[in-house]
Amino acid sequence: MQPVSAVSSTSLRPLFTLPVIVAALGYFVDVYDLLLFNIVRVPSLKDLGLSEADISLIGGRILNFQQAGLLAGGILWGILGDKRGRLSVLFGSIITYSLANIACGFVQNANLYAGLRFIAGFGLAGELGAGITLVSEILPKELRGYGSSLVASVGLFGAVVAYFTVTLFDWRTTYFIGGGLGLGLLALRVSVLESGMFRRVQGTNVAMGNFWALFQKRDRLMRYLRCMGISVPTYLVIGILATFGNEFGNALNLNEAVQPGRCVMYTYIGTVAGDLFSGILSQYLRSRRWAIGLMMGMTFVFVFIYLYGGLKNASTFYFVCMGMGFGIGYIAMFLTITAESFGTNLRATATTSVANNVRATTLLTIPAFQTLKLTVGVLGAGAIVALVCFGLGFWSLATMEETFGKELDYAEL
Repeated sequence: MQPVSAVSSTSLRPLFTLPVIVAALGYFVDVYDLLLFNIVRVPSLKDLGLSEADISLIGGRILNFQQAGLLAGGILWGILGDKRGRLSVLFGSIITYSLANIACGFVQNANLYAGLRFIAGFGLAGELGAGITLVSEILPKELRGYGSSLVASVGLFGAVVAYFTVTLFDWRTTYFIGGGLGLGLLALRVSVLESGMFRRVQGTNVAMGNFWALFQKRDRLMRYLRCMGISVPTYLVIGILATFGNEFGNALNLNEAVQPGRCVMYTYIGTVAGDLFSGILSQYLRSRRWAIGLMMGMTFVFVFIYLYGGLKNASTFYFVCMGMGFGIGYIAMFLTITAESFGTNLRATATTSVANNVRATTLLTIPAFQTLKLTVGVLGAGAIVALVCFGLGFWSLATMEETFGKELDYAEL
């Protein structure tokens, strides 16, 4: 494999067109709204009168309601993206999650809170997959890696903004801000045009958006499962190691209390840089698989340090969170691989559902973590869940095909 520049004779101008910019801003709002509960989980549930024990258990349950919404929405929005178009999903999803987040600002009990996070998750499920699908289809194949990195880097910065917004305002106001940002984004989306690849397939008799078609052929099913598998370590870091950073900090007997909101912020600071780096790396290596393999390996090292590196103080703990975040900075890359792995008639269905199936893995990993920690402790539980996640990730990567530079103007038959 000879590393060469992928854009030596290709203009970078398409990266700064309106569809790419709007996709990046859409993902920014998506991440802000999606991570907001992770950041305000403790203060908001304290304000609702929950005990410390209930904050962990009920907080995890509310998060899983949100993730269940992502799982359901990922399927529906993906199907609609292939049947009705990528833009219809971007409009419908943003209205849903924006109104749900505004409603969260008025919540007075944990049960209603959980229901609203389900609706918000359902709406948020359509944003990233549809955006990456649209960007992958409108950009030249030589620029797809750069495009996905640009979208992810701008988008993931939404988590950092969410954290600082929480430090400036009370948790209810932050929900109002998130909903308002989403509704404001609708004005920009009016000027974005639909994907030409989608319009060409739409005019044929090819079946569009058949979710069950992903499971009807073994080769297609394995492609789908491998795309999910390589992404599992990302939500191990976000959904458990960062979100429950206060519990890991207590288990490590650090010299000061760890704030989970700050863990999330530092993790996403690292992820912003990592997503930008991984896209450039994949273009330089001309390989998605090699780039993701290096990033996943780096994540494994930082997770080991996080759990068993003998950390002594909170500042070092936050630095390691940032290192883990950098390592999982291949979020846009695994979605680009997914978009490149399927034909136009199933591309949004696959990409959108994979994006949210991965987020929804916390429906399994959080209960597993909370059950295991009763017998093996917080660190042991984190290690066991991590080994399973990385095992799936490395196996999927080792057995999948390279998609760099693949032509995407085709349909699945």
